[in-house]
Amino acid sequence: MARLRIFISSVQKEFAKERKALAEYLLADPLLGRFFDPFIFEQLPAVDQRADQVYLHEVSRCDIYLGILGKEYGSEDKEGISPTEREFDHASKLFKTRLIFLSGNEGERNIKQEAFIQKVQGVLVRKSFSSLTDLKAVVYASLVRVLFEKEIIRSGPFDTTFNEHATLGDIDPEKIRWFIRIARSKRGFPFREEATIKEVLTHLNLMEDERIRNAALLLFAKQPQRFFINSEVRCAHYHGTEVQKPIPSYKVFKGNVFELVDQSLDFVLSKLDYTVGTREKSAQAPGSYEIPKEIIAEAIVNSIAHRDYTSNASVQIMLFSDRMEIWNPGELPLGWTTEKLKKLHTSVPANPLLAEPMYLAAYIERMGTGTLDMVKIARKNKLAEPEFIQEDAFIVKVFRPKKEGNTPQIKEQVKEQVREQVREQVREQVTEQIKKLLNILDADYSVAEIMNILHLKGRRNFIQNYLNKAIHLQVIEMTQPDSPNSPTQKYRLTPKGKKLQQALKKK
Repeated sequence: MARLRIFISSVQKEFAKERKALAEYLLADPLLGRFFDPFIFEQLPAVDQRADQVYLHEVSRCDIYLGILGKEYGSEDKEGISPTEREFDHASKLFKTRLIFLSGNEGERNIKQEAFIQKVQGVLVRKSFSSLTDLKAVVYASLVRVLFEKEIIRSGPFDTTFNEHATLGDIDPEKIRWFIRIARSKRGFPFREEATIKEVLTHLNLMEDERIRNAALLLFAKQPQRFFINSEVRCAHYHGTEVQKPIPSYKVFKGNVFELVDQSLDFVLSKLDYTVGTREKSAQAPGSYEIPKEIIAEAIVNSIAHRDYTSNASVQIMLFSDRMEIWNPGELPLGWTTEKLKKLHTSVPANPLLAEPMYLAAYIERMGTGTLDMVKIARKNKLAEPEFIQEDAFIVKVFRPKKEGNTPQIKEQVKEQVREQVREQVREQVTEQIKKLLNILDADYSVAEIMNILHLKGRRNFIQNYLNKAIHLQVIEMTQPDSPNSPTQKYRLTPKGKKLQQALKKK
């Protein structure tokens, strides 16, 4: 976030020492220096412009006008107005935030200065100071208040904050109806689809007195990224164990938090090995991913539900040949360690209003067992335990099964096999998604049935990256080609698809 620019105005001769000391103080303070950039006229180099023009230009550029008033009125222009009063009037005209500090030292004030002070007091509350130490203290208190009022810093979580730019018109009715359907079936949500947007948001504490909270926009906005540009997930897939270019597969996903979870999960699952079992115990052959889906889903959901949405960073998911890493712009609760995540612990959501609807839609639980379950499931499947790392970002590492063969010769053979597979995929245009379709299609299936077998949630992503591409390659076809939108439509392998399926099984 860009720092707020403060224009420090006063009679230069009277407060030369205070102006310089105040500017240095604002830059050096650990809190104020992070958010404010002070300006004093002495900082400008010599320029071929009238001084009053430069003053007013700098006032126009500032976010906050800070005036220090004392006994002197200052030099006057041909209309009898001092630069300080000109600057104050210009800041008022441009609706800048104005902070006025009045020296309380004894002594008779200039008559025009007294009139100026009376004018200021008519529109602003001003603070008095008697020394440089006092000035620093009252300026500090005023600027902290500015930070709270502008919601740059806050006493409550980000998701509970009201968004002054949002209205009910920014909320998508279809996303609300989708949520009601899911929440009713999963958690017994009391509202029906006929409920109004206002009724649902009020029930979820996402709006109050016509004001919309940030959580409502992250959950249900038509365009969440219009309000929070970095509310997105960047996914990348690498063939090796390090970040290297060119990146074989890279996607940036946008949408509400539910869509971000579904799209990211589908991306990762589409890159993992999928094994289909036998039909000994049921009519439907069981299948499993090399990393259990529950582990991946938990890691992705946590990164989106608990991230710091004030950060300019995005969630990043990187899939390597030996692991998956998720980088989340957020921090553990104060006093927590990463080891605590591997033990039973309480649930402390970073975004509580965001977490509640995600719980109602069955995307998360509220027991604080998510990370512990990741560890247990990894052990059960004989995988290395996930690693949790707190640095500038919160990092989760989930490990893929170890491949046999550690000698350089075998490694080189494996690399050559991978290269040959990649070349073949390029020639045949057969993606991992299409391979999975070919792997499970042994009868006529509907879209819902295929997505259920592959454990996919994002229908739009499935149709775009699986179904349409497979139809384009003529490896699958509709059972009712003359009625593409029929509710009983199903899909099956073409002769070309059956041959390709057999070739893939032989490999």
